[in-house]
Order: sequence, then structure tokens, then C-alpha cells
Amino acid sequence: MSDVIKNRYEFVVLFDVENGNPNGDPDAGNMPRIDPESGLGLVTDVCLKRKIRNYVETVKEDEDGYKIYIKEDVPLNRSDREACASLCIKETEDKKVTEELKKLKKNDPDADIKLRNYMCDHFFDIRTFGAVMTTFVKASLNCGQVRGPVQIGFARSVDPIISQEVTITRVAITTEKDAENKSTEMGRKSIVPYALYRAEGFVSANLARKVTGFTEEDLELLWEAIINMFEHDHSAARGKMAVRELIVFKHSKELGDCPAYKLFDAVEVKRKEDVEYPRKYQDYTVTLRKEDIPESIQVKRMV
Repeated sequence: MSDVIKNRYEFVVLFDVENGNPNGDPDAGNMPRIDPESGLGLVTDVCLKRKIRNYVETVKEDEDGYKIYIKEDVPLNRSDREACASLCIKETEDKKVTEELKKLKKNDPDADIKLRNYMCDHFFDIRTFGAVMTTFVKASLNCGQVRGPVQIGFARSVDPIISQEVTITRVAITTEKDAENKSTEMGRKSIVPYALYRAEGFVSANLARKVTGFTEEDLELLWEAIINMFEHDHSAARGKMAVRELIVFKHSKELGDCPAYKLFDAVEVKRKEDVEYPRKYQDYTVTLRKEDIPESIQVKRMV
């Protein structure tokens, strides 16, 4: 692998949705998430990280060093046991694994670091976002919680959104009994006609060096995954989604050159004055005020 990153980064992601539901709220009948006070649409950080994980899994296909820890149909303790096996713990029952880990901790003071390093070396998402590994938490090991260098906040729409419910029909009837009484099935789906969302994120070189070993190669893969996170994730529910721009701020040193908010404030996204109801990305203007950005910071606009 390449060298661990040495510079702090911040980034802004702009993505849009057309006639789709970018992130359903299970507490509201899976309707698009909305800030009830402002009417702005929301997409959770968990949702965005899922897209990034899925892209990396798609392109790397469980290549060594790029496995995904939090994935569908794979219990977390199964992945945890891989690290245990590297320290010669062969037990498979959770209770016995916990007991063996406690014994190992008494005999080997570096057991925490060895387990953490194994998980970070083999799983891209732990190396990137961190993780809570319950198997190790139960054994009272310090490596049970790993804080990742990459963090992403909630995405928020630039303008208030309207959640529209659309009635749909299906000609295929579910059961033979139902077919005797009706010829179609009725259903509903929630969509956002159009919305442009903005998410902000952080990359800590300090945590990369001290904790997970997040590398320059990992960073390039992260940018690639963010840009393409919706390209292999299309579905009827999500409609048409795409990342429109990724703006990356690179500091000159590990701890950075200025507060993150100053860089985020330098990116201004506004609806054009002559547009009442935006329905495409071109209805907005994206302005980067370079005079507000310190000269020591490099700016890169992608997509």
C-alpha cells in the first residue's frame, strides 16, 4: 500500500435527485426525509457511507485490503473472528471467543493494537470511517471502537422540497383469490420532483496516522467512490440521482491551515433569480469565492 496521508482535507459534495426518493424515512412511511422546521430535504450520513461502501465492494470485489466490514448478509462477529484467528483464537461461539480474548489481553498487552491493525489493514470501511466492533467491546478491549479519519455530515437540500405521493398500478394480481375480484393492484410511491443536495465532509490526517493507516491510495479511491456512488445504485425508488460536483480542499499540513467552516462558507450554491421551480442542475449557480480561501490551501473541483 501507499503512504499514509499527510494533509488534512475538507470536501463539499453536490448531488441531485429527479423524480425519486433519495433517502426514505422509516418512521414516516418511507417518505423522503425532511427537516420539519425549514422544509429542506435531508439525506443521512449513513446513507451516503452505504453508497461509498457499495461502490468499493463493486470495483474491488473483496480484494485483500479492500473488504467491507458492514455489508448485507454478513454478521459482524464473523468478520471479527477473522482477526481473532490471526491471533490463534479458533473458537466460534461468541461467549467462548470473549473469554479467550480476555485471557489474551492478560498475556499480551499489545493484543488491542494487533486486532485493530488487522481490521484496519483488511477492511476499507474501517480504515476510512471507523467502526464499533461488538465482539471486542464485550471483551473490554480498547480496539472495539475505532474512530475513522473520514466523516461525512447529513446532506441538506439547497431549497425546500415537496414530497409527492404517486399512485401506481400493477396488472399482476398477488393471489388467485384476489384475481377473482379485481384486475389490478394499487400502490403508492413517494418522490421528490427535483432537489439539489449539499453534503460536507472531513478527512483527518492526524487520525489516519495515529489510528487506521488511511493512505493516499485509499484517498483516491474515496474520491472515485464519491463521484460514482450513484452510478451503480439505480433503482425504481431512487429515480435519477447523480453527483454533480465534488470540491476538495487540501491543507498544507496535518492539522490544517484554517477552520473548516471558512472553506465551506466559500462555496455558495444559489438558485438562479429567474427560476421559480428548479427542475435541473442548470437552474443553480455554484460560486467558489477564492478570495476567502487561504493561499496555502489547494482547491480541486471534480466532475
